[in-house]
Amino acid sequence: MKYYRLSVFLWVITSPLFAQSNVAIVPKSNTKSFIQKGRKIVSQSKGDLNKDGLPDWIIVTQDTVADTAPYRLQVFFTQPDGQQKLIVSSDKIIAPQFPNGKNGLRSDAGFESVTINNQVITIKNQLTRGMFSHKFRYQHGNFELIGFKHSGSDGLGSMYNDDFNLSSGIRFYKEQRYDTGKIITNKKEKKLIRPLPKLQDYVPFEKDL
Repeated sequence: MKYYRLSVFLWVITSPLFAQSNVAIVPKSNTKSFIQKGRKIVSQSKGDLNKDGLPDWIIVTQDTVADTAPYRLQVFFTQPDGQQKLIVSSDKIIAPQFPNGKNGLRSDAGFESVTINNQVITIKNQLTRGMFSHKFRYQHGNFELIGFKHSGSDGLGSMYNDDFNLSSGIRFYKEQRYDTGKIITNKKEKKLIRPLPKLQDYVPFEKDL
């Protein structure tokens, strides 16, 4: 994989040959000048992801031309000489805003944000009656899924919380009435998933965790 100095890197990823790889790592005030027409940055975060003490980047862009308004998440590692290296890119980890086209309904899973904390990427989505998030950590040469949370309400008086630590295999699930506080379900189980799902391959809710 080629390395590019920051200025060259920004020029290359906004050229027609790289039409689907648009990112911008520049001061916020200048970001727009580096975004390819038809795409926009919707979220970005900076932080060390591979424990080398250098600030890495995650950028999420959205295609504003395509009928489904899809998202793309890209992760870049900063090299010791300041060069940027694309490590992983996914068009599947975040659901399109309009799965059936802009004349159809919006996705129930609305993308909220992507953040870096303690070398972990967290991708958050809002639901009509809840939220869910996925956590990925760089290990074994890939970003592997290490955590999943899903909470919400059935709209009929019950709320639930599902918290799954994929690293340990420990999963907590709790459901209770939000009007009376009565516990309906409160369980802990262990379920090991190996190998852990990789960011570039994972599609939320395509398969049960």
